[in-house]
Amino acid sequence: MTRARAIEITFFALRVVAGVLFALHGAQKVFGLFGLPAPMPLSSEAGIAGVIELVCGTLIALGLFTRLAAFLASGEMAVAYIQVHWKLAFDAQLNPLVNHGELAVLYCFLFLCIAASGGGRFSIDHKRGKT
Repeated sequence: MTRARAIEITFFALRVVAGVLFALHGAQKVFGLFGLPAPMPLSSEAGIAGVIELVCGTLIALGLFTRLAAFLASGEMAVAYIQVHWKLAFDAQLNPLVNHGELAVLYCFLFLCIAASGGGRFSIDHKRGKT
């Protein structure tokens, strides 16, 4: 296997796994699944975040409208980190390990990378000629 082929396959796996995991977070909020006692109201911030996570995560996993979906997901995670985890506190709360925001930061930059790269060779976007 060539190095380029290995990169394409691992990027595909990363995109699918990240998209599915992100969609699962959305399904948890929207449908009240996976330990959440009830769905979040769709008009709430958490409900809106759930819809973004469910839709964008699914699109990222499929590789459909990947750049736009990943850009929106990245932005949502930036907002989540600032608003929910960091809360603009210029003390120890700035540290993602202290405020438990490391997953939001990681998703933010991962999706920013996917937005810049596109869906890759193994995506619906590629099949549509929309890389």
